[in-house]
Amino acid sequence: MNRNDSFIRRAVLTLLLAAACRLDAGEPATFTLAPEAKVDSTGIFLNQLMGSSSATFPHLRLAPAPSVGQTTSLSRQQIIALAKSAAPWLDTTNWSGPDHVCVSRRTRSLEEAELTGLLRAVLQRDYVADRGELEIHLSRPWAAGTVPDEALSLQITELPAAGMMPTVVAGFEIWCGTERVGTWQLALQAHVWRDLPVAHSQLSRGQLLRDADIVMERRDVLVQREPCVQFPVADGQLELGSSVAVGTPVWSRDVRARSLVHRGQLVEAVFQDGPLTISLKVETLEDGALGQMVRVRNPKTRRELSGKVQNEDLILIAL
Repeated sequence: MNRNDSFIRRAVLTLLLAAACRLDAGEPATFTLAPEAKVDSTGIFLNQLMGSSSATFPHLRLAPAPSVGQTTSLSRQQIIALAKSAAPWLDTTNWSGPDHVCVSRRTRSLEEAELTGLLRAVLQRDYVADRGELEIHLSRPWAAGTVPDEALSLQITELPAAGMMPTVVAGFEIWCGTERVGTWQLALQAHVWRDLPVAHSQLSRGQLLRDADIVMERRDVLVQREPCVQFPVADGQLELGSSVAVGTPVWSRDVRARSLVHRGQLVEAVFQDGPLTISLKVETLEDGALGQMVRVRNPKTRRELSGKVQNEDLILIAL
């Protein structure tokens, strides 16, 4: 700040203070200190220390705020000295009130609903992500604690290596800016809700997945230990590899690529070696889907070969 800026700032504050004080000619104002003051983490300000007075003081920072649960006692002389240091032009000759002002932090109760919201937001972001929508409940009633009456943040400090589970103990810290408010450890009941494909009627083995009677239902995926099939599907080559009961999720293990060739079937086999192409009939020794390698046998020589399924009637033999 240059000299001109400093002069302008001083002049403006002086005019504001004089106007607020509404001084009669030759009559100094009386500035009354309050016996106690509540402040936030930004610091102790002059106007916060004043009680009922005819003056409105500028918002001048005098000292750092005390920690939560702590108090700071400022004597009248300390306040005058700090005020003069922050604003040398301030008239501090006619002060009244108590000899000391007790300064403490503004606080409030941290209720269970707010705590649960803080926990859920962090766990959703860092441990659940896009797996579903997290819902948590405390296993025991929360005894409301005292916290600064300001914006709070939460950091997880302890969670099992497996991450979120239906029952989990979480350790965490609550912060107000750069000030740690406290550390806790709580048992939680958790659910992660997500829409899953569920059999609306009995599904049979070999049924095309695209045509199956499947609906999406909201289920708790924390109690599931395997992935579900992606649904809906447009791929006409996917079928059910096993029966699925009504009301049961359709797992990925229940689905397979539809077999184009089947064991014991006679199909055309093609050998290719550059421009040379040879074809013959072979017997398939196993089921095979499009693009899969299967074992086949030459019925005449009984020699076994392997080839890639091209369609229902054709296998490309690998040389």
